Amino acid sequence: MIARRAEEMTSFIVMDVLERAKEMERNGVDIIHLEVGEPDFDTPDCVKAAACKAINEGHTHYTHSLGMMELREAICEYYQETYGVSVSPHRVMVTQGTSQAIFSVFSAMLEAGDEVILSDPGYACYPNFIKFVGGVPVAVPVTEADGFELRVAEIEKRMTDRTRAIFLNSPSNPTGNLLSTDRMERIAKLGPAIVSDEIYHGLVYEGEEHTMLEFSDNAFVLNGFSKLYAMTGMRLGYVIAPEAFMRPLQKIQQNFFISVNASAQVAGIAALKEAKADTLRMKEIYNKRRLYMIERLRAMGLGITVPPTGAFYVFANVKHISMDSYKLAFDILEKAHVGVTPGIDFGKNAEGYLRFSYANSIENIERAMDRLEKYLKAKG
Repeated sequence: MIARRAEEMTSFIVMDVLERAKEMERNGVDIIHLEVGEPDFDTPDCVKAAACKAINEGHTHYTHSLGMMELREAICEYYQETYGVSVSPHRVMVTQGTSQAIFSVFSAMLEAGDEVILSDPGYACYPNFIKFVGGVPVAVPVTEADGFELRVAEIEKRMTDRTRAIFLNSPSNPTGNLLSTDRMERIAKLGPAIVSDEIYHGLVYEGEEHTMLEFSDNAFVLNGFSKLYAMTGMRLGYVIAPEAFMRPLQKIQQNFFISVNASAQVAGIAALKEAKADTLRMKEIYNKRRLYMIERLRAMGLGITVPPTGAFYVFANVKHISMDSYKLAFDILEKAHVGVTPGIDFGKNAEGYLRFSYANSIENIERAMDRLEKYLKAKG
């Protein structure tokens, strides 16, 4: 018998698109990838050098289950310098990517039937994390006209005595939009714990990002090195949690994960201390791609009411073309040879949208936009 929690888990559709694209590439088809949310940049040299040096110096063994103290201290220094918030390293747990941090937090927080409020559209995997540990995701529709921002009144309507947390992601995947400071502050005062996924911090092109730690001590902040530092394969993330949760989180870590890759942790220290110039360079290039992609998609008639200001995604309205985003995305892949992600991957309220990633070179984005324009003209 297959466990029901595994049987009922939905697929991550972007991976279905990617896997079909890879199959086509093996058959000689030239595919331009705008579906995956992975930096196309190489990991900064200072980070690679630190990882190699760490291995050569013998950092190939278990570390403290919460992570190397030097890395935890560097994370605290980063939050002090970036946001002006003081965090103790004893409130930091280093994880195998931010995904593990999400799993550990909800494992420590939720009993069966407890509810977590989150936005729709939202990152495709969030509901599966919640359901896997017995929780209930409660979706709050957000709209394009409102910049895909959560409305406080809509959150309040869905709060019950089983609400344990409000899950935020700003800048957001898939929309690339930023939650305003005012709404963050008001959401923090609603009462439930805030779980704030801040993995796209540092990749904000207009306005300024804020950590939930500026507004609440009852917050679990999730972050990592995959996006800003182009370190996806090193699987390095962390959670900053309320002190009362640190021992439960540590026991989950000890039992299920032991500790995080030692050389990756050393690389993380180098990223925080030495790679700022690299991140600023990558951010500048991302912004040029963002502006170009928005301009081209709008010229094709795709709807972008509020331009995305963070992450590396454009979430475009294609309802006038099709209300079956899954079918449309695969049709674009098969006929235009461009990989894009269907909106339905991100929730019911995301149907009728496509997500385009600009984590690809400007030359490839130009070619992809040309192919898409040709496809849409042929479609009529």
